[in-house]
Amino acid sequence: MALTFPFAAIVGQDEMTLAIQVVAVDPSIGGVLVLGDRGTGKSTAVRALADLLPPIQVVKGCPYRCDPTQPAGACPLCQARDPKSKVATERQNVAVVDLPLGATEDRVVGALDLEKALSHGVKEFAPGLLAQAHRGFLYIDEVNLLDDHLVDLLIDVAASGENLVEREGLSVRHPARFVLVGSGNPEEGELRPQLLDRFGLSVQVRTPQDLALRVTIIKRRDAFDKDPAAFKALWHKDNQKLQKRILKARDLLEEVQVSDDMLMLCARLCQQLGTDGLRAELTLLRATRAYAALQGHKAVQPEHLQNMAPLALRHRLRRNPLDDTDSGARVQRSLQEVLAA
Repeated sequence: MALTFPFAAIVGQDEMTLAIQVVAVDPSIGGVLVLGDRGTGKSTAVRALADLLPPIQVVKGCPYRCDPTQPAGACPLCQARDPKSKVATERQNVAVVDLPLGATEDRVVGALDLEKALSHGVKEFAPGLLAQAHRGFLYIDEVNLLDDHLVDLLIDVAASGENLVEREGLSVRHPARFVLVGSGNPEEGELRPQLLDRFGLSVQVRTPQDLALRVTIIKRRDAFDKDPAAFKALWHKDNQKLQKRILKARDLLEEVQVSDDMLMLCARLCQQLGTDGLRAELTLLRATRAYAALQGHKAVQPEHLQNMAPLALRHRLRRNPLDDTDSGARVQRSLQEVLAA
């Protein structure tokens, strides 16, 4: 298995790395969309996400990695087990599953296991990428180029948390709760609004212009390419510190208080920006709470809102042809007006 670039060694894309850490603290935020220039480390940062996540407890032998403490949301195989028997468990790393652009629908949702059907005459379901991503992360590079039929499928599964497959005489329903992470270059095509709305946070990355920073990035990448194992070992302690920080924030998350005044600020900001529905407010609430926990604070403050509002709202704004201002700047401008009111 190829080694991933250490997350702690990534420099020059602070907003992107922050968004990934916030979602790692609270996956219910709804995932991250990373858009920007080619060659800016988008894929590198997302694939390094696995370094930040501690192993999870799963039912041993379960192809869907079911949670042994949540039998109500188990797959058909786990539900069919004798409830009186002791469930064997094991620890596995959180999955970060790549969904290739050329993947067929069968590969994504699962299909009849042809090998068993032809050799043994057994009609059995072969789980797909959605099953592998359950309780983990599903990563789509060049998400804006994804086929429309796969976009429709992902929207349905992301909304329900279940994957329903009815084909070749099979009828299978299994849990598929994952965090969607996408990256792409907006110059190559736009995302459909329905899929765009499913991402909790959106980040825009640009090519660094500071020469010293560019040299640092080049040196680190070159050192990793020459000896990935040695470079990863060099950054192991820093990665461990980041993982401990995220675990501490997860434990603190339930204690973080969000006052009615802060909720009112969130609602007024979303109203002023004209966002559709209430998903924007919910995402902003969860993102600011997770960010506060990441900072070690037990109450959400206006500065937390200032840091998270552009990430949570920039991709939810309606286009204004008379205003060519960056969407993140529009959010900050509206936030300053709301805070000053």
